Amino acid sequence: MAVGSKIRVLIVDDSAIVRKILSDALAGEADLEVVGTAPDPYVARDKILALKPDVLTLDIEMPRMDGLTFLKKLMHFHPLPTVVISSLAQTSCRAAVEALELGAVEVLAKPGGPYSVGELRHSLAQKLRAAASSRVGRQPPKEPTAAHVPVQSALPSGTIIAIGASTGGTEAIAAVLTKLPATCPAIVIAQHIPPDFSRAFANRLNDICAIDVKEAVDGDALRPGLALVAPGDFHMLLRKSGGQYSVKVKTGPRVCYQRPSVDVLFLSVAETAGRDAVGVLLTGMGSDGAQGLLQMARSGARTIAQDEATCVVFGMPREAIVLGAAKQVLPLAAISGAILSARSRLSHSHALA
Repeated sequence: MAVGSKIRVLIVDDSAIVRKILSDALAGEADLEVVGTAPDPYVARDKILALKPDVLTLDIEMPRMDGLTFLKKLMHFHPLPTVVISSLAQTSCRAAVEALELGAVEVLAKPGGPYSVGELRHSLAQKLRAAASSRVGRQPPKEPTAAHVPVQSALPSGTIIAIGASTGGTEAIAAVLTKLPATCPAIVIAQHIPPDFSRAFANRLNDICAIDVKEAVDGDALRPGLALVAPGDFHMLLRKSGGQYSVKVKTGPRVCYQRPSVDVLFLSVAETAGRDAVGVLLTGMGSDGAQGLLQMARSGARTIAQDEATCVVFGMPREAIVLGAAKQVLPLAAISGAILSARSRLSHSHALA
């Protein structure tokens, strides 16, 4: 895409009404241009070749060929940044998470879900910009199943691992978590993802990880071997009472245009856990998490940012690195090991204190 040119968008959906709603939602965006629409993957294939879009929106449930089958073919033969537009039915949410695994970079609820027209316009434009700036095909290698995770020695239990991510983050988080043993310290995760999809994402992680993973509910207690994922459209904060960590799940203003916000989570971890924490900022567009990671570093926590070469979008880690918030900048494949070794170093420093 040439510098200064508009982002060319192709909308693929079998519903003429949805195609019009999405097209109208983008009509006022100066940097976005809908160059065409398609009612099914066969028409989409021809229009991709003829119109050369920079990014496309893709429905999951379509006649003649479903969205997942088309996405597999697209990523194999003609990789293109893709935003999946899915209904909120349970099966559709699972399929949308599978689409992210196959190479889609963002997911959005179909019009008629929990979005007003104004929210749809902002969310769709934001996700299309993120997708257009992504590196298609920069997904991590397939994660091992939980059975293949190497057994490692028990780690200190009174530690909190905080992970934040956005565009490309669902697969990056999976790549990190699948390498952690069932005995690892408690984990809190803020991933930019819409409501309902966060539950499907957490359930998928639970299926493939040695640790337990669930979507957080307000008041959930943390323990070693458990990861809590912030629910879409809610902030998650770390709390401590009587020596027990738990999470607070709440609504509130968006921070860095996001809810859940990585900054909100990281700032609460810095305040609550201090040096008894490890902060990890993964791939994503924007600056969310940079200030929070900086505060975690200032509180004595170990902090890690994903490197540019393995990010789908380098925005969030880059902002943290510029601030000096990341004590380590590492490729995705090295982050799980760095988390565990960071905890070993922290444990040793506590023993000397």
